[in-house]
Amino acid sequence: MADIIARGLAFVGGGILILITLITCVSIIGRAFVPLDIGIGPIRGIYDITEIGMAAAIFAFLPWAQLHETHARVDLFQAFMPGGFDRALDLLFNIGMAIIAAIGTWRLYLGMLDKLSYGETTLIAQIPVWQGFAASLVGAIGFVIVAIFCIWRSVRRLAGMEQQE
Repeated sequence: MADIIARGLAFVGGGILILITLITCVSIIGRAFVPLDIGIGPIRGIYDITEIGMAAAIFAFLPWAQLHETHARVDLFQAFMPGGFDRALDLLFNIGMAIIAAIGTWRLYLGMLDKLSYGETTLIAQIPVWQGFAASLVGAIGFVIVAIFCIWRSVRRLAGMEQQE
């Protein structure tokens, strides 16, 4: 289940990045037509759209990074550690990441409620800011779910019930 969530969100994040790229290209092409005065111009609020899309995409990639243990880490002494100690450190790391994911998701949710209650919008496109928070919250919830799975996987590895890839 964790693989399905992580993979699905990663595909969604990739789709968002492709969409942002296409919209940016259309806006740049439209900006090139401004001197011709034929009524075609840049997309209004492209910076707002890009900002919201990038945030959503980044959060969508977090579960994939957690599932495949590709977050930044220092493995300087890992080769010299006994296997059991290394697996115990992985468990500790996964517990820490799950706590960070849960707190970050909770705070993101509270931020979304705050933006919703004040009706804050982006400067140019007047997009309600809470929508960007909501889009990011989808990936953040997936991050929590995958981080909890990774704790379970680390416990199984520590108990010798599963091999590390």
